[in-house]
Amino acid sequence: MNRLRTLIFTIMFYGLSVPIVLTVPVSALFGRAAVMRHAHVWARMHRLLYRTVMGIRVVVEGQVPDGAIFYAAKHQAMFETLELQLVLGGPAMVIKRELSRLPFWGWAAMRYGGIVADREASASALRSMMRAAKALKAEGRSILIYPEGTRVSPGEQPPLQSGFAGLYRALGMPVVPVALDTGVVWPKQGAKRPGVVTIRLGDVIPAGLPRAEIEARVHSAINVLDRG
Repeated sequence: MNRLRTLIFTIMFYGLSVPIVLTVPVSALFGRAAVMRHAHVWARMHRLLYRTVMGIRVVVEGQVPDGAIFYAAKHQAMFETLELQLVLGGPAMVIKRELSRLPFWGWAAMRYGGIVADREASASALRSMMRAAKALKAEGRSILIYPEGTRVSPGEQPPLQSGFAGLYRALGMPVVPVALDTGVVWPKQGAKRPGVVTIRLGDVIPAGLPRAEIEARVHSAINVLDRG
């Protein structure tokens, strides 16, 4: 049954995603706010399908703070890349360079508010990332990063990538860690399954802490729901 649910979800999600993504240029004519509204239609479609087809329910613990926040989230599935846009009110997002180069989707992501992170972490790439993040902060946007750098399975807790500390220092924004357990119902491989996803917003961590302290606090907080 879970394999059938997954197949139906996949067909419906990608089938509906194509026209949504292909019509982004129309929204782009009206500015970034219109692109954000357009993208949230996609996220709401994803939400409707995971609820009705997959039988997944999301429980959000904690409060979304007022103002611009630097969110640091666990990453276990594609699921949260869409769901957190709705939960957190549409933050700009740090994305891999490979994603920014995907035909059409990459262009749409940059119009939405993509901040490109380069795995090679060259000096010029880091400066470019900082400039983009500061520009989006100036627009009043919150910023979302997956500080462990990549999607991981439940039980995996890799160290934070250096880009997180660099952005934390450069942006001077308070941080809210986001723990989640999406990988339990939405594994990297195999059938997805019904269940409850918990998204837990941690306490606000102030700006200006030493690197070792902010990394330790964030790493601990984003892994509190890990059930590997």
